[in-house]
Amino acid sequence: MFGAYVLFPYPDEERFKNHRFYKSIELLNIGALPFLPNATSLVEQFLEEIIQDSPERAYERSTRPRGTKEYYANQLAGKNVLVGSVRGPGQVEVALQRSFYHLPLKNVSDVKLLTQIEYVAMCQSRKKFIDPARTGIHWVGKVADWKIVRRKEIKEVPCRPGTEEELYVRFTVEAWQRLAAPIALGGQGIYKVLYTSKYILDRALEIAELRLETEDALREWREKRRRDRVQVKLDHAEYVDLGRVVEVRNV
Repeated sequence: MFGAYVLFPYPDEERFKNHRFYKSIELLNIGALPFLPNATSLVEQFLEEIIQDSPERAYERSTRPRGTKEYYANQLAGKNVLVGSVRGPGQVEVALQRSFYHLPLKNVSDVKLLTQIEYVAMCQSRKKFIDPARTGIHWVGKVADWKIVRRKEIKEVPCRPGTEEELYVRFTVEAWQRLAAPIALGGQGIYKVLYTSKYILDRALEIAELRLETEDALREWREKRRRDRVQVKLDHAEYVDLGRVVEVRNV
């Protein structure tokens, strides 16, 4: 965080709460605090707030350069990650070995979205993975290239009879990276495909969080999560890509 605080000897803390240098801390993150052996409560309170801050609250507290808000708005607005489901462990193993990922073109709601995809992630569902430790999102890969091809042109994985002529999107992946902590399913899954930002993917603990599309919504979730167990509630109980965020609530 960025800020500046002057500590100076002054005994009357209650009186100082009305001083402009104390009020300016809340406004600008720059100001002053009284500090004597018998006048430490304001400093203690301020330190406690800093220690308990979430990253978003610390960001809001800081004094930022001009244009920072617009920069992060752009970071959040760009849905540059495609999260798709996989059919089973075999598909994951081949994808990792051959550095690629594929999905039916019909699962893509708008082909123009593909032009902004920089990363792909694989969601491993409970229906396909018996071991609970293997469910969720474990792998994300940076996209080197993508193209639309007939299913029969994807040689790495044999196609099911009757799908040879169907159109698929084939992503070439520079390198797959295992997430330090997998993103849990939280009782839900992905029906077709989900789009999110790398900013949110790097911070999510459950896949429902990937539907948080604004900085305010993400900050609200993380602020509540620091104090209690919380949940992003969607209006679709089973698939996160079919629902929309209703609320962020304590559970």
